[in-house]
Amino acid sequence: MKLNTVIATLSLAAIFLAFTPVSKLEKISLDTKASKIEWFAEKVTGKHNGIVPLKSGTLETKDGKLTGGSFIVNMPALEVTDLDGGMKEKLEGHLKSADFFGVDKFPEAKLVIKKVEYTDSKSGFNTKIMGDLTIKDKTNPISFPAMVKMEGRSVAAYGELTIDRSKYDVRYGSSSFFDNLGDKAIYDEFTLKVSLGAKS
Repeated sequence: MKLNTVIATLSLAAIFLAFTPVSKLEKISLDTKASKIEWFAEKVTGKHNGIVPLKSGTLETKDGKLTGGSFIVNMPALEVTDLDGGMKEKLEGHLKSADFFGVDKFPEAKLVIKKVEYTDSKSGFNTKIMGDLTIKDKTNPISFPAMVKMEGRSVAAYGELTIDRSKYDVRYGSSSFFDNLGDKAIYDEFTLKVSLGAKS
């Protein structure tokens, strides 16, 4: 190969590399006002639901896709929304006590997203999110379906998590820890519906 041909080839390669976009990991702050967590729990004799606010968080994106992130939940601000007055206050106080989430000692819960798989599901859930969930200083792996939409540097996501509270030492009324509870039993699994908004 002639010297001029080699120089020309190297020059073209340099130009190509100069104009090739570099894949970049970006962190986008969570908009706590545009985000929400709803909780739903059931017992033998009924059910309750409420909300718990997000304290802070970030979502990580790369090449226009969600790749990771983490967020912190403000446990002392947990609310019951299906009751009013004294019944509402009583249940909120019980859920915040050591019988359940012990918010004085464990004021934060945390989810760390470790992996995101994009799927072709026709249900609207276009991703499977895998990560670690920490409640009461107990950490367990978790995975759940989610819908993720990105526009520029804005991210909107919705996911539904089914959580087994017995794995996080939330024992009150649990048949996993106590026998003969009868109609006083509270089911171990509860659901979180999480809506996230993030932008930079």
